[in-house]
Amino acid sequence: MLRLAIIFLVVGLILGALGFGGIGGAFVEIAKILFYIMIALFVIFLVLALMAGKAVT
Repeated sequence: MLRLAIIFLVVGLILGALGFGGIGGAFVEIAKILFYIMIALFVIFLVLALMAGKAVT
């Protein structure tokens, strides 16, 4: 998912540099959404992994 976010970000920046600001902005917004989803999934899986470990006695 991080790969998709980076691809959308790069394409958005290229489109913005070429003068296609509207489409480029949409690509950057999609990249931001994908990045936030990836961060949320990382935190969820990190918490699940920590809770699945053995309890300290």
